[in-house]
Amino acid sequence: MTTPLDLPTAVSGVALAIPTLFAVTALLGTRRAAFQKATLAAGLALGLALLVSIGSSSFIGDAAPAGRLGVRLGVVTSVMLVLVTGLGLAIVRYSQTYLQGDAGVARYTRWLLVTLGAVTTLVVANNLLVIALAWTATSVSLHQLLTHFERPAALVAAHKKFLASRFADVLMLTALALVFRAVGSLDLDQIEVWVGAQASLPSSLAIAAVLIALAACVKSAQLPLHGWLTQVMEAPTPVSALLHAGVVNIGGFLMIRLAPLMVHAPVAQTLLVVIGMTTTVLAAMIMMTRVSIKVALAWSTCAQMGFMLVQCGLGAWHLALLHLVAHSLYKAHAFLSSGSTVEVWRVGSMTSTGSPVTAGRFALATLVALGLAAGASVTMIALSGEVYDGATAILALIVALAFVPMVERGLAGGARTTGVAVLRGLGVAGLYFGWHVVAGHVLTLPQAAPPVAWGWVLVGLGFGCLFVVQSAVWLRPEGAFARSLHQWLFAGLFLDERFTRLTFRLWPPRLGTQGARTPVALESLEN
Repeated sequence: MTTPLDLPTAVSGVALAIPTLFAVTALLGTRRAAFQKATLAAGLALGLALLVSIGSSSFIGDAAPAGRLGVRLGVVTSVMLVLVTGLGLAIVRYSQTYLQGDAGVARYTRWLLVTLGAVTTLVVANNLLVIALAWTATSVSLHQLLTHFERPAALVAAHKKFLASRFADVLMLTALALVFRAVGSLDLDQIEVWVGAQASLPSSLAIAAVLIALAACVKSAQLPLHGWLTQVMEAPTPVSALLHAGVVNIGGFLMIRLAPLMVHAPVAQTLLVVIGMTTTVLAAMIMMTRVSIKVALAWSTCAQMGFMLVQCGLGAWHLALLHLVAHSLYKAHAFLSSGSTVEVWRVGSMTSTGSPVTAGRFALATLVALGLAAGASVTMIALSGEVYDGATAILALIVALAFVPMVERGLAGGARTTGVAVLRGLGVAGLYFGWHVVAGHVLTLPQAAPPVAWGWVLVGLGFGCLFVVQSAVWLRPEGAFARSLHQWLFAGLFLDERFTRLTFRLWPPRLGTQGARTPVALESLEN
């Protein structure tokens, strides 16, 4: 007598079909009609991801996360699958035009499909070893895409990324050995049950959590191992979009996945907050000195990844997921439209830049932005019946500080532009805090442990210091403070030079078609 196929097993099978589809398409060969086959595979994968989301919604509310066949289903899996396959389809279609006539199209398409297959495997897996191996496969396949154009600067940056990623792999595998020794399993659901039954984590699991957090920081391009991310700009533009919109976000995704473990590891959470906040503040300052749009976007990614890890360290998992999705969509659009962005900037540079920023208008813009964020947060929290706590107040402050430049430009343009800026600010703040309320009810993720509550104060102080420095530069761009700061920020605070020299000394990169290990001047690398 055969047992009828239950819904979780059927949905799990559909989820497994997504990475299988990418892998099979890559293995079958794409020499002829490469992009047509890749586009068909990406389109089918997106359709399957939507089926997984629809199928999961019918039973996740009763048993979350529920899955079979080594698959972990849930809201996080559904969101990530749709995001990755959707971006994959857009990047494949863009690549078809971008690489038209390129002799290496077959190789490029094959590794692009392998990368998408590895990422989707990582997203659906319920086993930590499978996740770690898929993460490594993602890095190795992406390396082939980053070196598609064999230019010295691109090869050096990819080499540095390769070494940093292998260091993170060692950290991750060591952590997995510690987890297996303590729990006896690497399945996420088993780890969650085991950790939930303990009064406190044993030292081996606490160390494992720290190692996993460090691995996430390394692969998320956190300072000082960040240089490769800002120096891979000579790779094809769709590869940059794939890297910044998808692959580099995996560190944040892994932290969300391991939330049941991380909330019991205060040292690991502290590391995420400190490393992430330091990277966020410094990268945001350095970004102000960049004139290349793609390099500025790369530094922006460093800062955004830092803040995502900060949110994970604070236990704000639902906000980290929102950040991940929003950042992925924004960066994909920014890179894939970078050509038109350059044109817009060029046209804008030939027109009037408007009146200079004044202290009075800047102060008024700050007050208006604070009012917008505070009003939106109070309204959303009040409508949900929740308590307006200190964490929400810090979030409102961060959102308000981000609105100040937009409001200031509106005030400089007159009543009409001011009204547009205010309405836009209200809309964005409403969406942000609305998600804060909705996701808090939808996502079944553990809350932060009390010991990290101090982190919100640190985050508030960090963003406050960043705002003060940026304000001083905006108000007096030719002042002594701005000039002295510029020379350090333009050099990236010289943080990447030590790592670059170390990698050149330990394992020089192979440059050129002959595979010779050739020295490259550090001055040739753009920071």
